[in-house]
Amino acid sequence: MLRGIQAGNRYTITLRGEAVADLVPAEGNKHTDAMAAVDEMLSFMQARQPVGGIDLKALINEGRA
Repeated sequence: MLRGIQAGNRYTITLRGEAVADLVPAEGNKHTDAMAAVDEMLSFMQARQPVGGIDLKALINEGRA
């Protein structure tokens, strides 16, 4: 079964005919996914103009009320 999963196959485990679990190939390196997300966020932030004229402290205090 593990070799089948490595090959991309998916298996459903049943109990008395009811699906209870799926065996699926593991996702890729989660560290790589996190680094890609950071790169995307940095690109997004650099492509936008900063928002001005906002009193951040007032917004924080408003959220606490």
